[in-house]
Amino acid sequence: MKNHIPDQHQGGKLDTTAIARFPSEEEAKAFYQIAKSRLLNVSCWAEICKVPLSTFTLTDKDGHEVIREAEPGDYLKIDIPGPGTYTGEGFDWVCIEKVDEEINDKSSAITLQARPSANPTAQSSSIAHFFTSQATSTFQVKQTGNTVSAEEHGRNEVPNTDTSHLTDNIRNTLVGWTAKIGLSYPQWKSLVRGIVETNLS
Repeated sequence: MKNHIPDQHQGGKLDTTAIARFPSEEEAKAFYQIAKSRLLNVSCWAEICKVPLSTFTLTDKDGHEVIREAEPGDYLKIDIPGPGTYTGEGFDWVCIEKVDEEINDKSSAITLQARPSANPTAQSSSIAHFFTSQATSTFQVKQTGNTVSAEEHGRNEVPNTDTSHLTDNIRNTLVGWTAKIGLSYPQWKSLVRGIVETNLS
């Protein structure tokens, strides 16, 4: 299997994993399909989080909401607690740059990678997110033997403090700082746990 996680060069990083174990490999393979669907149906992430600190809306390349599985080139419109950005019209935006699945006889894995982006509904090319475009969030669901895991890997998380709006710079500094000291961890830990929750209705 390829290593889809970018190298860490600057800023903060975050890694979180949750694992479900099954009596047999066949049951794990069946559950992998469920976990994979939960990962790709981004608009349902808030529902499976027991600590839904943010809400996520999947949009197409023009910023229009879509109800389907995520695809490369789509965007996530993120509503986090507190004031949003002027650039993002109240939201933080990331672009899904990769959805890649690998399957062989022994294991399966799907990777969804997102990167801070401009607001697709606006003319501005400024990054509408509290991190710079160097940051990435890599989400993975893996099945190996009788286990299924869900993971989130944040890399190169540097606060976006060089926008043309002073209020955005201040807000991004504060949000980026809280993320850097680990306050984003409960969100992602809750998400990966929800993705592999076997009793989720």
